[in-house]
Amino acid sequence: MDFVPLGLATDLVILTVRDGRLQVLLIRRGIPPYQGYWALPGGFVRPDEDLEATARRELVEETGLSAERLHLEQVATYGAPDRDPRGRVVSVAYLALVPDLPAPVAGSDAASASWTDVTDVLQVEAGADVGAGADVRRDAGRLAFDHHRILADAVERARAKLEYSPLATAFCPPEFTISELRGVYEAVWGIPLDPRNFHRKVTKTPDFVAPAGATTTRDGGRPAQLFHRGTATTLHPPMTR
Repeated sequence: MDFVPLGLATDLVILTVRDGRLQVLLIRRGIPPYQGYWALPGGFVRPDEDLEATARRELVEETGLSAERLHLEQVATYGAPDRDPRGRVVSVAYLALVPDLPAPVAGSDAASASWTDVTDVLQVEAGADVGAGADVRRDAGRLAFDHHRILADAVERARAKLEYSPLATAFCPPEFTISELRGVYEAVWGIPLDPRNFHRKVTKTPDFVAPAGATTTRDGGRPAQLFHRGTATTLHPPMTR
């Protein structure tokens, strides 16, 4: 039986909501393969590391962002034979959804790092008429390796989590309005939501949110009631798209 030398790596999909848009953290690769292409942060697992430790180390090394308080969860494992031109490499992808992260600073083998609108990346990758050739592909924003598939899978996971968990409240201030919470759902799901129906669903879902006993005018217009996250860990009924 023939055995193929195998490399093990991790990739990170770090999502946040900034300026009302769902954004992903990308790096521009500074070394081959795919030098100059945008990619997800990640790298090879060292002999003395477990998978999550590698993911956290690579995030710090490539973007300068702290990984201490990030909750990472595995999305899937990717192992197509031709996914990496350097050889057979299997990658375990992690997802983190976090609020209020600062601008990244490139380091290690990353030439630059940036928050990028998820919609823009997915639309560019899905577009059939973006030209041909490596330079055109790079400038059009195509991702290296199979990172478009990883990103698409992770975004769908995030969208699903908002249906059955109170995760959206993590993107809000400690005390938030229903309008601010709706903005998170609209950014992650990528669709507009009816304000009245959304308000009714949120406030009728047991223990999703709880009144904070105060109001605010930061949304503009009339004072709006403030809420904080409730005690629920799952939403029943779910917030269906």
